[in-house]
Amino acid sequence: MNFLDKMERKYGRYALSHLTMYIIVTYIAGYIIALAAPIMRQYLTLEPYYILHGQIWRLVSWILIPPSSLDIFTIIMLFFYYSIGTSLERAWGDFKYNVYIFSGILMTIIGSFLLYGILYAVNGYPSLMGTAFSTYYISLSIFLGFAISFPDMQVLLYFIIPIKIKWLAYLDVALLAYSMITSIMSGNWAGCVVILCSLANVLVFFLMTRKGKRGSFQQNRRRKEFKKAVSRGEAEYRNPNGITKHKCAICGRTEKDDPNLEFRFCSRCNGSYEYCQDHLFTHEHVK
Repeated sequence: MNFLDKMERKYGRYALSHLTMYIIVTYIAGYIIALAAPIMRQYLTLEPYYILHGQIWRLVSWILIPPSSLDIFTIIMLFFYYSIGTSLERAWGDFKYNVYIFSGILMTIIGSFLLYGILYAVNGYPSLMGTAFSTYYISLSIFLGFAISFPDMQVLLYFIIPIKIKWLAYLDVALLAYSMITSIMSGNWAGCVVILCSLANVLVFFLMTRKGKRGSFQQNRRRKEFKKAVSRGEAEYRNPNGITKHKCAICGRTEKDDPNLEFRFCSRCNGSYEYCQDHLFTHEHVK
């Protein structure tokens, strides 16, 4: 049992449910403010200088600033982020998802003060951050978290092109790396600090939970036993169509029924239960 599992046992009841919905609501509120009273935007940004001079509401109000301007593409992206965010909530549980999101927010705030201190030390006078730190990276962290957890999930790019979500994640990471390289080459170290601090929760969270080795001890043990059984050719792992690697605990389908099916073990079920993509987020957890 890792650290987060222990914390969830103690404090899991305090976690917010439907956190993704609240995030989307804050974006919508931000768009309304931008349309109704655009001058208010300058009083919402994450500005350490003004926070240190008494405007402490900026520690929270910057979350109201949406990641991009309002257009049809943004509306589509909001639906997309709502979909993958709620999927992560169901897969990880409310507590771990809360920790993931709020740690990202906290690290963004810490990063803004760190950058403020660096610029002050270098320039000798206080600097304003503007919109350097925004909710864009919160949205990106949700996407990266989903891509790491479900890399082979397929989406329709522009509603036409089928593509696995891991390739979109690789593209985002490549663009971030390019941004950091160009920032370093141009001497804009502030740009690097923004990216590293805003997305530090992705690295920290998955190192803490060891998501790269998904599943509980029982699940990992079952995988090892299964591989041994396959190598020995034991009859109980065979069916008339040959050996299968995956089987949904709800519908009984295997990869022999549909090679495009995705299968995952559920970390919230008490035991080693594997589900297909149609039942991973809709089944009743076994306690």
